[in-house]
Amino acid sequence: MSRSRRSRKSAFLASLAAAGVIAVPGTAHGTGAPAGAGGDGLWAVATIEPGRSGVVEVRGFGAEALGAGSVLTLSAPARTRVTGAPYAGLGYRGAVVRGGGSGTYTFGGASAAGWKDLAFPFVLSLAPDAEPGTRLPDCTLVLRDAKGTVRQRGTCSVTVGLPAPTLSGPASGVPLGATPRASGTAYPGAQVTVRDALEQEVCAATAAPDGAWSCVPGFALPTGTGRLQATATLNGVSALSEQIDIMVSGAGAAQKDTVSNGGGGRLPG
Repeated sequence: MSRSRRSRKSAFLASLAAAGVIAVPGTAHGTGAPAGAGGDGLWAVATIEPGRSGVVEVRGFGAEALGAGSVLTLSAPARTRVTGAPYAGLGYRGAVVRGGGSGTYTFGGASAAGWKDLAFPFVLSLAPDAEPGTRLPDCTLVLRDAKGTVRQRGTCSVTVGLPAPTLSGPASGVPLGATPRASGTAYPGAQVTVRDALEQEVCAATAAPDGAWSCVPGFALPTGTGRLQATATLNGVSALSEQIDIMVSGAGAAQKDTVSNGGGGRLPG
């Protein structure tokens, strides 16, 4: 990635943070085992947006009951650091290594079940310039007994998510013509698709280097109330904007067709 492109993306992410979009840490974690998980292998899966924090839950512990002093270690993947080990179950002590390169849970022996059937969360903080859609390498999981002998290993799959786009226009609740321009912001280079309440594609555009995007419907929207939502897609990951309610008051002049075959998510029922 060129220096100028990085700087434009950094400026866009900084604008999101200033607007409060990514200032508050968020969590994103999976509870379903990824493909290939099973047996005695530890696993964890998460999708985290650039500049945010997310929770990675470690699962897949075997039936063997390890005693007091056994330790679970998560080594942070590239572009992240461990910032928390918040599990508060009786007999388990979480810790973060200075610098955030790894985190641990140590079992104190208060439960006969040990690690079995539990999930242990680690909070990971992701670099703000991480590229959406990237699968981050080097995330490893190790469970050792009190003597330091490795009893289980595994990997965690952390994918860089996509910040949600905004749909700032058309204005909600204001009478509109039949082909109102849609506009907002999205991650630079993302394909943005606007759909109506029936999930029909209304128009589409590609976000500019500064994140701005806009498009005009290629057909007249039906008169009356309606609903629009934007989906941003990049490198195999996608994100949805908030929905807006619109009021179309009458037919407008025909516009150039801006509808594309860009992908996107489905509106909630």
